[in-house]
Amino acid sequence: MTDHAPNEARVIPLRPPARQEPPRPDTAGPAAREPLWRDLVGDVLRRERLAQERTLKDVADAARISMPYLSEVERGRKEASSEVLAAAARALGLSLGDLLSLAQGELIRLTSRHGRTGGRDAAPSSYDGLCLAA
Repeated sequence: MTDHAPNEARVIPLRPPARQEPPRPDTAGPAAREPLWRDLVGDVLRRERLAQERTLKDVADAARISMPYLSEVERGRKEASSEVLAAAARALGLSLGDLLSLAQGELIRLTSRHGRTGGRDAAPSSYDGLCLAA
């Protein structure tokens, strides 16, 4: 049979253990985590709302979305649909393009400050646009 004690559980790993890759010489210190898109968009919405000195309730009512949901979006806890983002942007006097452009600018600012954090070694693209895919 087996050489295990009768009441001892045997663990069979489903995956082989992850290999630790040696640190790349071109990166100093721990790798910075890239920001999530929902965090960036939420930060922009909150910053714009506060700059206009408006309450969460006021903007949520104008956008016709619930106040708790808008709060979750602002905190980056919900991945809002494009319709919700457009409604929130309109309530703040922005277009959806304005909102996404501001979020893109924030992404560029954050990632350029910490250096390139992507895994590709390819040269940076000369395209200065934004592409979202669902």
